[in-house]
Amino acid sequence: MLDINLIRNDPDKVREGLARKGCDVDLGAFLLEDRRRRELIQSGETLKAERNRASGQIPTLRREGIDTSALLADMKKISERIKAIDEELAAVEKSQQVFLDGLPNLPADGVPAGGKENNQVVSTFGERPSFSFEPRHHVELVERLGIIDYVRGAKLGGNGYWLYRGDGARLERALLSYLMAEHHKDGDEMILPQHILTWDCGYTAGQFPKFAEDVFQIRDEESEQGFTRFLLPTSETALVNLYRDEVIEVAQLPVKLYAYSPCYRREAGSYRADERGMIRGHQFNKIEMFQYTLPQDSDRAFQELIGKASALMEGLGLHHRISRLAAEDCSASMRETYDIEVWIPSMNGYKEVSSASNAGDYQARRGNIKYRDPLTGKLDFVHTLNASGLATSRILPALVEQFQLADGSVVIPEVLRPYLGGQEKLTPKQ
Repeated sequence: MLDINLIRNDPDKVREGLARKGCDVDLGAFLLEDRRRRELIQSGETLKAERNRASGQIPTLRREGIDTSALLADMKKISERIKAIDEELAAVEKSQQVFLDGLPNLPADGVPAGGKENNQVVSTFGERPSFSFEPRHHVELVERLGIIDYVRGAKLGGNGYWLYRGDGARLERALLSYLMAEHHKDGDEMILPQHILTWDCGYTAGQFPKFAEDVFQIRDEESEQGFTRFLLPTSETALVNLYRDEVIEVAQLPVKLYAYSPCYRREAGSYRADERGMIRGHQFNKIEMFQYTLPQDSDRAFQELIGKASALMEGLGLHHRISRLAAEDCSASMRETYDIEVWIPSMNGYKEVSSASNAGDYQARRGNIKYRDPLTGKLDFVHTLNASGLATSRILPALVEQFQLADGSVVIPEVLRPYLGGQEKLTPKQ
């Protein structure tokens, strides 16, 4: 959520930032409403003070035998006016909150305006693999290897689901074990979050109310939103809520976390032909990195998360690149995002396997997550950052395609072999 004081004091800066994110908003009506809100607060406080003074006079007047009926009548009128003001104030504040909830985060300085056409590639690791044979698509490869079962996955869950089988299940577990072991080496705290979250979790993360249709909802028609809980779309949604409505001690910061969980996404709409297989699905596994930091440490933490995600890809030996996203391609809650994108030969393109993002204080404002400045004693909002580390559903297709051999077998990256009993290759089933 944006700082309301920033909108009041520098509306032009807010308009410019929102425009860079493709959001054309009229702040004039909001500012008029905000002025009315402050007038109502002042009027209400004045009337309440007047009522309190009159109320304090009544016992004295009665002891002196003075008739207080006129004063009581005046107090009744004042109370009615206060009630009307409070009702109007509540309506204005609700309207303001709805407006603020719908505003995205402002992009950081230097983030290019526009959509994905303005994304900037900042670095590349390794060379695109070349083959002396006609390379196969990952769907054909995994089916020949017998490691992914799309038919029975769809039988159990419908379109957009798959099953890991045999060496595929072992390879998926090896990937997750490698990733978690690397995060453990860094000293980050591991979290295993629950898979069902409350509506407030989605609100704090910035996904609700605007993007409520993107999640699998657990319906409750009696609730104001139509649902009270939902399936975890990413561990970020859980991790950003760990300290909701709390004050974090400065000595605890930065808080560095990582979490493993399946992720559940509705992925509404039709899939493109080149996204068949595991590129898009309703359930996939992901390791998520998350940090709470002091504002002055935010940029340094951001670069750390980008570097960690890229280092994991380098460890796997996969050709990939890092791209800085343009403002409109960043999610609504984020002020800045870098994508780590892996090369998938069959698509002749790159697909994101990690988004490293800095939300600034946007999520912390929504979740009321603060720290106390040790010098001033004042409370202020922390910054929150996240990055996938990594999403395996796109790692596995890239791995089998980049490391395939002419006979359809696939070389297993060295870092994964210890988790597979030393196995060096996946070979097609007879």
